[in-house]
Amino acid sequence: MDKTHLITVISEKVLLAIIGIATCLAALQHIYNMYLSMEIMLADLFLLFIFTEILAMVAAFYSSKRIPVTLPIIIAITALCRLIVMQNKDMDALIIIAEASAVIILAGAAYIMSLKDKMSLEKLKERD
Repeated sequence: MDKTHLITVISEKVLLAIIGIATCLAALQHIYNMYLSMEIMLADLFLLFIFTEILAMVAAFYSSKRIPVTLPIIIAITALCRLIVMQNKDMDALIIIAEASAVIILAGAAYIMSLKDKMSLEKLKERD
């Protein structure tokens, strides 16, 4: 293994460990704030779900050495849904339509990418 590749591998693992630890700390901090306020809103649950998805993405990288493209797309969908839920009822309808359209586009992209992954796995099985 050459030096550049080794540095890349080590830096990926260190940065992902930092992301995992920071995500756990952020989730704990958010749970603590929910406890202090004695209130759990739908936006809080969306945020906890985003934290869970980020941890799943880090775990997927450690187990398979690659990050499935669909995971960041799903995180983006969840973040947009959280944004839509948190918005004021007086928001311009066009903004909400644009955000909902972005969710639909991202969902389509995730579906297409999952089909691509499925076809890639089938090709790998055929070669073996």
